[in-house]
Amino acid sequence: MAENKSSLEKFGYKQELERTLSLKDLIIYGLIFMVPIAPFGIYGSVITASKGMIALTYVIGMVAMFFTALSYGQMAQAFPIAGSVYAYAQRGINKTVGFLAGWMIILDYVFVPALLYVISANSLKSLLPNVPVWIWLVVFILINTIINVRGIEFTAVANIVFLIGELLVLLLFLVLGIWGLTHGVGQGFTIKPLYDASQFNLSFVLTAVSVAVLSFLGFDGISTLAEETKGGNQTVGKAILWALLIVGVLFIVQTWVAALIIPDYHSFKDLDTAFYTVAYQVGGTPLMYTTTIATILSWGFANALAAQAAISRILFGMARDGNLPSVLAKVHPKFRTPYISTILVAVVSLIVGLLFMNNSGVLSQIVNCGALTAFLVIHVAVVNHYLIRQHSKDYWRHLIVPVIGFIIIGFVMINLDILAKEIGLAWLIIGAVYYFVLRKFQKDTNIQDL
Repeated sequence: MAENKSSLEKFGYKQELERTLSLKDLIIYGLIFMVPIAPFGIYGSVITASKGMIALTYVIGMVAMFFTALSYGQMAQAFPIAGSVYAYAQRGINKTVGFLAGWMIILDYVFVPALLYVISANSLKSLLPNVPVWIWLVVFILINTIINVRGIEFTAVANIVFLIGELLVLLLFLVLGIWGLTHGVGQGFTIKPLYDASQFNLSFVLTAVSVAVLSFLGFDGISTLAEETKGGNQTVGKAILWALLIVGVLFIVQTWVAALIIPDYHSFKDLDTAFYTVAYQVGGTPLMYTTTIATILSWGFANALAAQAAISRILFGMARDGNLPSVLAKVHPKFRTPYISTILVAVVSLIVGLLFMNNSGVLSQIVNCGALTAFLVIHVAVVNHYLIRQHSKDYWRHLIVPVIGFIIIGFVMINLDILAKEIGLAWLIIGAVYYFVLRKFQKDTNIQDL
C-alpha cells in the first residue's frame, strides 16, 4: 500500500480512491467488459463475414489485439494512474496529445453504456412486448449507477456474480452442444470453423481482422482502475493479458461448437437471432430462451456496469488535471468513488439511449472510432516514452510490438464505415477547439509537458 501511494504521489496526485482490487478482480472486470458470451449476440454477422470460419476469426482477433494489450501493459507499468489512454498519452507524449486521446476515448466509453442499454432494452421488447422499451433503459441505468456509486469493491462483487452466471450458461450450451454433435446433430467434428481451404484467402484474413478486432474492445478498461489496484505497477498489465487470453479461448470454443451444430450458415433467416437458432437445435426452447436472456443481462447489466465504471475514472482523471470541470473529480466521502462522474455518465447514457433507441448501428460506429483512435495513440506513446526518451534497448516490446499493433489498428481504422470516420473527425475537431479555449483562458492545468 505504501509503495502504491508513493508511486502515485510521484506524479503529483494524492491517493483518494480506495485500493481494494487484486489481480483476480481486474481479470474478472476485463472478462465482464469483453463479455465471455458476446458471440451469442453477433454470431450471425460474424460467421457470414468469415465464410463459416468463425473460430479462425476470433483466433486472428486475439492475436491482433495481443500487440495492443502488450503496449497497454507497458504504459500501465510506467504510469500507474487513473485515466487509461488519457494518462498514458499525456505522460508518454505530451499533454496536448493526452487531452485529445482522452477526448477520443470519451467518445467510445460514454457511448458504450448507452449502446449496451439500447441493445438490451430492445431485446427485452421481443420477450415482453407490452412493456415500453424506455422503462428497461431506465431500470438498467438506475441499478448500474447505484452499484458503481456504492464502491468499486461492491462493483467487483457484482462482476463475479454476473461472470459466474455467464459462464454457467456458456457451459450449459457447450455440454448440450457437444452431446448433440455426438448424437447426430450437424455433420460431426471438423476443423472447418477454424480452417476451410476452399474459402481461405488473404481477403478473408483482412476482413476477419476488421470484424474480430472490434469484438475484443473493452480489455483496455482494466487500465482505468490503476489507482484502485493493489499489488504493484505490473498488476494491470498482467490482468489485461490474462483477460484477453481467457476471453479469446472462450470465444473460439463456443463459436467452433456452434458452427458445427449448423454448418450451413446460409440457412439462417435472421442473422440477429442466429445463435439462438443454434441453441434451439441442441437444447430446444429452454436453451434458446436461456441464451437470449443471458445475452440481455450480460450486456445490459454486467458489461454496461464495467463500462460506466471505466468512463467515470477517465472523467475523474481529466477533471483532476483541470481539463474538465473540477466537480467531476469529486470523490464520495463514504464510498470513495468518483460519484459525480458516475452520475453524469448515467444521465448522458439515458439521453443518448433515448435518442438512438431505434438506431444502434450509428452508436456502434461511434464507439469503434473512439476506441481505435485511442489504440493508435497508445502504440505511439510506448515508442516515444521508452525508445526515444529513455533510450530503451528492448526493441521487441518498445518498437516491434507497438509498430505491429499500430499497423493492425490502422488497417481496421481505414476500413471503418465512412460515417464512423466523419463522426470521429467531427468529435476530434470539437475537442481541439475546446482544448484551445481551455489553454487560452485556463492556463493553470495541473499536468505539464515532460
